[in-house]
Amino acid sequence: MSTRKLTRQMGLYFEEFEIGDRVESTGRTITEGDVVNFAALSGDWNLIHTDAEYCKTQMFGQRVAHGLLILSIASGLAVRLGFMEDTVMAFRGLDWKFVKPVFIGDTVRLRVTVEETKAMRRMGGGLVNFKMEVLNQQDEVCQRGSWEILCKGQEGAA
Repeated sequence: MSTRKLTRQMGLYFEEFEIGDRVESTGRTITEGDVVNFAALSGDWNLIHTDAEYCKTQMFGQRVAHGLLILSIASGLAVRLGFMEDTVMAFRGLDWKFVKPVFIGDTVRLRVTVEETKAMRRMGGGLVNFKMEVLNQQDEVCQRGSWEILCKGQEGAA
């Protein structure tokens, strides 16, 4: 498995992805501000995210970060890796599971693995299917799934 290519600062073209390529992002600690700002942005003020006293009596005993907040952070961590810079044409879809809760103070990172590629010459590149896993500081998978990205092909090759 190659990680060298996936950590390159500029984007990879469709032809440069190989099945099995894998990389992990740097960590990102989830803060109180993240949760409050996401609640304000999304309008999701559910008590399991915003009321510490209420949460003491609930399943996890503490506030849980919004699942969609963590998915959004995963997207940002993926972009920070650099391999999508200037070569992604479209985010085509995702299949996503919320496996474990993420709490305020947890540090998450993203593990990315290339699972499948499919040339789409008519579109000027091809589809890359990535296996994505959000891990916490204890190496537990909190969220996982697949993302399908349409990437540019190399000039003349697509």
